[in-house]
Amino acid sequence: MKHLFIQGKEKNGLTLLLLHGTGGTEQDLLPIAEMVAPEANVLSVRGNVSENGMPRFFRRLAEGVFDEEDLIFRTNELNEFVNEQANVYGFDRSNVIAIGYSNGANIAASMLFHHKDSLKGAILYHAMVPRRGISLPELKDVSVFIGAGEQDPMIPAEQTKELAELLRQAGANVEEFWQTGGHQLTRDEVVESKKWLETYLT
Repeated sequence: MKHLFIQGKEKNGLTLLLLHGTGGTEQDLLPIAEMVAPEANVLSVRGNVSENGMPRFFRRLAEGVFDEEDLIFRTNELNEFVNEQANVYGFDRSNVIAIGYSNGANIAASMLFHHKDSLKGAILYHAMVPRRGISLPELKDVSVFIGAGEQDPMIPAEQTKELAELLRQAGANVEEFWQTGGHQLTRDEVVESKKWLETYLT
């Protein structure tokens, strides 16, 4: 998978797994990582799927309708990729927190839904429920920050609340932050996620 790795201050410290939104690249969330955890390692990945020339992490059948078979395949692929890169770059695989926006947040959520111990935590900006009707792994040691827009035209508020509730039912510690806007990522969300991460890591 096309990616970039930036060595942090502590090789065995926190690693941020950056996952862009539809049409993005591995460069997109670097400023967010710099704001949220400037001393962390960074593994930023470009999605392997192309939709009309726009990189994505998995296929969809329509807006808001995921290709579940491809989602499962791509989720497994991404999890294995992170496993491999931990060996390549020497970072601590058990100390990885995903930061995802939109499509990237959805595949990060899918990692939590499908793979126990895939992530220590996640910052999900504008995420949806990746799959329904499955049993989630035990997530009692996982913390999740969800940033959402009250007027998001792509993700109804009920979807975000459902995602938070499913994660909580699996044992995860979930914090929701709601802003009044739409699907755009706001500075307020980034600031709040930084506060959350600092609290979570202490």
